[in-house]
Parts: sequence; C-alpha cells; structure tokens
Amino acid sequence: MIWLFIWLTTTAGLQGALFWFGVGILLSLAGDIALMFSSRFFTLGLLAFLLAHIAYVFGFNTPPPQTLDVWAIAISIIIGLNAMRLGRRILAGVRTTQARLVVPVIVYSAVITLMLLSALLTLFRPEWKSTPAYLVSMGAFLFYLSDIVLAWNKFISPIKNGRLINIATYHLGQILLIVGAVSQFSG
Repeated sequence: MIWLFIWLTTTAGLQGALFWFGVGILLSLAGDIALMFSSRFFTLGLLAFLLAHIAYVFGFNTPPPQTLDVWAIAISIIIGLNAMRLGRRILAGVRTTQARLVVPVIVYSAVITLMLLSALLTLFRPEWKSTPAYLVSMGAFLFYLSDIVLAWNKFISPIKNGRLINIATYHLGQILLIVGAVSQFSG
C-alpha cells in the first residue's frame, strides 16, 4: 500500500478526484495495520476501511454524475438486492459470534456496497473512458470480494485458503482501483 501511494503521488499527484483515492489508500493502510496487530483492533480496522470506502466513493463521483440511465438503475437494483441477501447471511454469523458488531458491520456493508456501485456506474458515465472504468470496476469488485471472504472466515466458517484469497483479492483490487483512477484522471 505504501508503494501504491508513492506511485499514485509521483505519477499523477493528488489533485481533484485523485486526492480522494490517495486518502483511500492511506486509510486502507491504517486499516491493514490495525488488523495486523490483534483481533482487539478489528473495530478500529473496520472504521479505517469504512472511511477509505467513503473516500473512494468521493473519488468515483468527482465530478458528480449528471444523469442515471436505465442500465445504471438496473445495476443499482441488482447490486442492492444481492448485497442485502449476502448481508443477511453474514449478519446471522455476526449475531451468533460477536453480536456487538452487528451495527458496525451493517454500516460497513452499506458503504462498501456503495463503493462497489459507484465504481460500476463509471461504466455508464460518458466522462469516464472505458479502460479506466473497467479497471476501477474490477478493482472494486475484488475489494468487495476480499471483504466477503474475510467476513465469511471470521463470522461464518473458514474457507479453504481463505486468508490467501482475502489478501490476494484485496491487493489486486486496490492496484486496479488506483491504476484505473490514474488512467482516468492524470494528464
């Protein structure tokens, strides 16, 4: 994450939307550090990643979209329904294992879903070039997938090679997000 931040700042700088992506990387790094030390810091890590996703949402929506077409609305509905379905399953595990985390997990789930949706909607925004939109969409999806794997491992049941899958999808997702954003906003 440190190298990704350095690459972002030296390649494109931190102006406009890229400022928000830089903030997202730094907050993600803070979340990584919190999660490395102990499960005691899980809530702190969750908060750092929540703020990182909010920063990414601002980045994807700078400048704000002017209109939503029928495809964007359809994607929003599909993502929302699937997120609620998956969220119910994860929340059942949270209630069983760590009930005090129910509200934080609900809030976090809503924000990461909004981040995924914001990235996917770049595919339908005329001001976004196609390659950067595909890159950030895939990056957001992989980031989302990494959190599903993390939550499933923590609250429901272990996934074979779950930690490796979590780490690989997380880092690849972050790389694709930043490469896409730099491709869109630099120059």
